[in-house]
Amino acid sequence: MRKHHKLVFHHLRRRRTSKPYTSAAHLAVPISFPSSPASSSSSSSSGLRELDLLHAGELAPTPRLYHSIITACAQSKNLAGARAIHAHLSRSRLAGDGFLLNSLIHMYCKRGAVSDARHVFDRIPSRDVVSWTYLITGYVQNNMPAEALGLLPDMLRERFRPSGFTFTSLLKAAGACGGGGIGEQMHALAVKYNWDEDVYVGSALLDMYARCQQMDMAIRVFDRLDSKNEVSWNALIAGFARKGDGETTLMKFAEMQRNGFGATHFTYSSVFSALARIGALEQGRWVHAHMIKSGQKLTAFVGNTILGMYAKSGSMVDARKVFDRVDKRDLVTWNTMLTAFAQYGLGKEAVAHFEEIRKCGIQLNQITFLSVLTACSHGGLVKEGKHYFDMMKDYNVQPEIDHYVSFVDLLGRAGLLKEDLIFVFKMPMEPTAAVWGALLGACRMHKNAKIGQYAADHVFELDPDDTGPPVLLYNIYASTGQWNNAARVRKMMKATGVKKEPACSWVEIENSVHMFVADDNTHPNTEEIYRMWEEINMRIREAGYVPNTDHVLLHINEQERETKLQYHSEKIALAFALINMPAGATIRIMKNIRICGDCHSAFKYVSEVFKREIVVRDTNRFHHFSNGSCSCGDYW
Repeated sequence: MRKHHKLVFHHLRRRRTSKPYTSAAHLAVPISFPSSPASSSSSSSSGLRELDLLHAGELAPTPRLYHSIITACAQSKNLAGARAIHAHLSRSRLAGDGFLLNSLIHMYCKRGAVSDARHVFDRIPSRDVVSWTYLITGYVQNNMPAEALGLLPDMLRERFRPSGFTFTSLLKAAGACGGGGIGEQMHALAVKYNWDEDVYVGSALLDMYARCQQMDMAIRVFDRLDSKNEVSWNALIAGFARKGDGETTLMKFAEMQRNGFGATHFTYSSVFSALARIGALEQGRWVHAHMIKSGQKLTAFVGNTILGMYAKSGSMVDARKVFDRVDKRDLVTWNTMLTAFAQYGLGKEAVAHFEEIRKCGIQLNQITFLSVLTACSHGGLVKEGKHYFDMMKDYNVQPEIDHYVSFVDLLGRAGLLKEDLIFVFKMPMEPTAAVWGALLGACRMHKNAKIGQYAADHVFELDPDDTGPPVLLYNIYASTGQWNNAARVRKMMKATGVKKEPACSWVEIENSVHMFVADDNTHPNTEEIYRMWEEINMRIREAGYVPNTDHVLLHINEQERETKLQYHSEKIALAFALINMPAGATIRIMKNIRICGDCHSAFKYVSEVFKREIVVRDTNRFHHFSNGSCSCGDYW
């Protein structure tokens, strides 16, 4: 048995520290307890009032009394009080009581003092399974999953049989570590000890597999559960949501309802997150309506995901309504709305929102500053962006690499390429591939081949597997007519196996998603779609649209260039939407890469000629076309 455990858990080792654990039991000086009337009311809630009486000899020291004091302290936030109780108990005749020592472990873990809990654990005269389980659970609750798993080999070596609670915590630790191999070993042990079909252990099992992206195993565990509950359903739904499988997430949500289980805030949060990733607005509205009918309150926890779903699905109006209705907004709520402004290129609105956060006295974090910097970048607000980047030190927020990438993007979009390059050279950390990539993207935008080649060389060196930079460099040379250099880059791409990601666009019509690629002829209604685009093309040309052949990066004649522009995936998706959506309905199109410049121009004319609002979400941002203009102000 010992040999087996050594083989199975050879990679799990309990982490030890050279520093001694600190505890109130080590104190050599007497402890004074609060005695003033002002302090007695506050101390009574954490058990310290009873401790005062115990210390004064007015109460008899019994296990029940100590346990009630420890329990009260575990529910408070008074770590000093917890240590005082520990010190008092360690000098009493009950110092070796296993039940009370286990309670101390639990109390310290609840307060986040895991080193104190470990000190108690290591000195228990006779440990039991509760001792092991409390410490394992404490490590998990305090984001120390490796330490939790490291206890298991010793627990088994001392011949303790893990309980259902032990397995639940161990499986959470395995899921947090993201190691499917460790999780499978936990699963094997759960089967060995006949805990695998317990509803709580089973729910933890499927949650572990879901967090490790092993959804086939998660479903297998789920199907084997004799009795399912909200926890098991939520774990399964959250797994599909994390994987980005919006269709299956929604299907399991409906199945959960049919089986008589009510959705919780955790359920709704997972569903909204999944729908946000695919931009399924109508399905998101249906789930939102379902939540309202069920009587759920719009708390910040679920409200933040609804807000994000509407923002990522192209409806800023709905996002703003949710923001205004969220009960007790937290920083995540404010940050989510700020990110939405940034994604839509609404720089001035984002700055106003940022200043409103400051006025509310909320402590700003790194995400807050990243969002406002992104908004300034997309809105061309260079002065404001510089101001907010410098402001970070006033809030003791240390800039991370993402902030530097955003600032490089800010300067680059504004065409300040030389200043941008100097900024990169002066960074206090080594520029990453992402930093040089942002500079390369700016060079593509402003057709600067010299700095672009320099930036590209650094990206190639730092991240040779990234397929984006070679494509950008090719585009720079092609757009500036340097066909020999473009051919050289193309040859390099072919030799290294780099392929440009094929563009595709999709649109949701009556809860069905229709996807298109350039020159698509696979849709059943292809002929009708193409006839519609010919009509669109004719009418917008009459209104003044002229195809911009600069966006065709091929060495061909002008007529061939115009032809190449006509059947891009977003144009085919637009034609399909105009055929199938009712008059006046907003058209929402998603695209997997940056929208084409010529398509951007054409969509502005379509919005005016056909009196339609069109929202396009690409990899960078949203474009809201209305009455012949775009929300980005052509700064993108």
